[in-house]
Amino acid sequence: QVQVMQSGGGLVQAGDSLRLSCVVSGPRFSIYDVAWFLSTQGTDRKFVAGINRSDNNTHYADSVKGRFIISRDNTKNTAYLQMNDLKPDDTAVYYCAAGPDPYGMGGRQAPYQYLYWGQGTQVTVSS
Repeated sequence: QVQVMQSGGGLVQAGDSLRLSCVVSGPRFSIYDVAWFLSTQGTDRKFVAGINRSDNNTHYADSVKGRFIISRDNTKNTAYLQMNDLKPDDTAVYYCAAGPDPYGMGGRQAPYQYLYWGQGTQVTVSS
């Protein structure tokens, strides 16, 4: 069974940086797309950033472009979300998601398109 273990997060001030990590168990990480989503006060999960398995192309929500960077290290089965210049509006629970892309779509941004999920980690940005 594939497990997704997240780490990072916490309480920071506006303008600070944080890095979230997620480790995906099993031998198939290199063929998974990976994405980060967020949820606020029980709302539906919203796409933040994604990285394709096939070409390592990245894509971002408009709200985080230029501030967040998604990356992956296939040798460590780990994906990262570097969050810079954090704003109070970034406060949320962040989830890492991973899964295969059987149709080679790439750039997937809907939660249902990802099979494996982390437990979520709280990021709180104070003004």
